Amino acid sequence: MTKVVIISKKQIRNWAIITFMAVGAIGAAWYWGHSGGGSNYSETSKPTSKVNEAKVNETTKAVSGNMNGTVKQAGLSVNESGQGRTINIVTGEFKTTGADGKPIEAYRWDPGTIHVKQGELINLSIFGVNGTNHPFIIDGLSIKGEVKKGKETVVSFKADKPGTYRIICLTHPDIAHNGPMVGYIVVDA
Repeated sequence: MTKVVIISKKQIRNWAIITFMAVGAIGAAWYWGHSGGGSNYSETSKPTSKVNEAKVNETTKAVSGNMNGTVKQAGLSVNESGQGRTINIVTGEFKTTGADGKPIEAYRWDPGTIHVKQGELINLSIFGVNGTNHPFIIDGLSIKGEVKKGKETVVSFKADKPGTYRIICLTHPDIAHNGPMVGYIVVDA
């Protein structure tokens, strides 16, 4: 007796999306392991692209930038190493074809959610894997920057206030623009 297995296009598409997500996670894990992920800022993880602008507090705190693209808030207390904690994220893209034959794309930050401690100095290192460029803002922290494909952008901030802050790509803010490319920075008390 012969068994016949019927697989729908939807099942194939879903398997392709799951496979792409797994490959993306493996790629992010590889990048994390090869860039000193989770460790303090070091010579091997120096940024190579410029950050357009960063403002940590509109009213009283000064922000200064240097030639290698790092943006740091002036007058912050930092951990024992003097550099803060570096968290690595990458840009990712999902592609598939809809039932009508048209391509569907969606961009994201990976990982999509990061947790930090209140009062911690964070160096957010973002590497552009997919998409030409991703100008972004971090809501509630008044930070702006841009990530370009093949380049690393680092923004630094102190997580003063507990809460959830969104990192929003201005190119892909919603479904109509191949998004939403929104990540979350959770500041735990």
